[in-house]
Amino acid sequence: MIASLSGTVLKVGLDTLVVGVGGVGMLVHTTPATATSVRLGQPAELATALVVREDSLTLYGFATDDEKLVFETVQTVSGVGPRLALAMLAVHSPDAVRVALGTGDLVALTKVPGIGRKGAERLVLELKDKLGALPGSSATSASVPLDTGEGWREQVREALVGLGWTVRQADEALDRVAPKAAEGASVSALLRAALQELGR
Repeated sequence: MIASLSGTVLKVGLDTLVVGVGGVGMLVHTTPATATSVRLGQPAELATALVVREDSLTLYGFATDDEKLVFETVQTVSGVGPRLALAMLAVHSPDAVRVALGTGDLVALTKVPGIGRKGAERLVLELKDKLGALPGSSATSASVPLDTGEGWREQVREALVGLGWTVRQADEALDRVAPKAAEGASVSALLRAALQELGR
C-alpha cells in the first residue's frame, strides 16, 4: 500500500497531479481544491490511497490524513466507490461530511452528483457513528486565492462537467456564482457554491 507521496509536482490538472518520486512520475487523482493548492515545480506531500482493480492500479491523493480517512470510510458502504467518495470530498470538507452524516442532513448529501435520496439515507444509516465526533473547532481547509481574470470559470466548468453535469447546466451555475468570484473567492469555494446552486 502506498500511504503517502512526497516529491516534485510535474503536472497539474483539474483533478489530477503528476508527482515525481525517485525518477518516476506518479499520476494521482485528487479533488480540484487539492489540485489548486500545489504549484508546478514545487515539492508536495500527499496522503494517498491505492485502489487495486483487476485491470488497474489507481492512486488517490489528499491534502490531509482526515480527507483520506473519510475517503476510505465512505467506501465501506455498498455502492460507494472511489470516484463517488472523491466527489463527496470535492463538494464537502471532511467536517461537513461528518455534520451531514451525524445530523442526517440528506439535502447536503444529495448535493453530491451520484448520490440520490436512498443512497444518502444508506450513508447516514451505516456511517452515522463511524467517522467520529466533530472536533471542537472546525478547521477550514486552506483556500487558494483566485488568479486574475476569468480563469476560474473554465476550471469550475471542467470540474462540474467531470462530475456529470452538462455544459449548459454548468454555465448557468457559473453565472449565479460569478459575484463571489468578483469578491475574490477561491476556485474550490466557487466549485462548492456552483454545486450548491445545481443541487437546488
